[in-house]
Amino acid sequence: MTDTGDPYTTIAHAQDGTALACQRMGDGHPLILLAGQANNHHWWDAVRADFHATHSTITVDMRGTGESGKPQGPYSTQQFADDVIAVLDHLGVERADVYGTSMGGRVAQWVAARHPARVRRLVLGCTSPGGPHAVERDASVRRALAQADPEAARRALIDLMYSPAWLADHPGPYATLGDPDMPPHARHGHLAASNRHDAWDALPDIMAPTLLLHGDQDRLTPPDNLPLLATRIPRTTSHVFPGARHAYFEECRTDASALVSAFLNDGP
Repeated sequence: MTDTGDPYTTIAHAQDGTALACQRMGDGHPLILLAGQANNHHWWDAVRADFHATHSTITVDMRGTGESGKPQGPYSTQQFADDVIAVLDHLGVERADVYGTSMGGRVAQWVAARHPARVRRLVLGCTSPGGPHAVERDASVRRALAQADPEAARRALIDLMYSPAWLADHPGPYATLGDPDMPPHARHGHLAASNRHDAWDALPDIMAPTLLLHGDQDRLTPPDNLPLLATRIPRTTSHVFPGARHAYFEECRTDASALVSAFLNDGP
């Protein structure tokens, strides 16, 4: 294992040799947590300890983020899924629970569909199947995020992540607004990978019991994507959080983490 200076971090390697930083904490059955687009493993800092009573948590700096390599690309959600399998192989994990949110949920779809023997239970949060069947964010959201003024775009993203009521009591900093050290080519690569995602035809291949979670006020990934996923994945249950936006897992942490934990611990 490569010494990174962080006792929880080791370096795996993708099929193409790209370094993949991964972090493992806690004891118990492995739970791999997959973050949103252009974010590193700190996306999960606020909630990962909620699962340590029964699970060890594994996070990944997807290529282009954190301490992982930052090749030119192109990137894809299928490639990110292959990277996840490389991390599991590196850690000697034959079978894990998988919890992916946002683009991490897109990646998790491929992990579960292509490698059903490696996934015991699956949680997909604030995500979509992608492609022509998905319900896309509206044009006003795209314009808000594409503003030339970086601070205005940042404020727009915060508003998409969290409700005003939650923000009033949580002034930040926030770990879900993107990895600030990503080079531009990697940031663009993540955006392109997320935009090109289309797992519609593969979703029926997911054999793991699956929990679908979403905030009903999510404008970044509209909640109408949840029933679409439910129609395609064979064994699903779902829950929608009233008033929550994209980062429901933080805003509704108590309820969301409890639901996930109960689901992961229900059955062999």
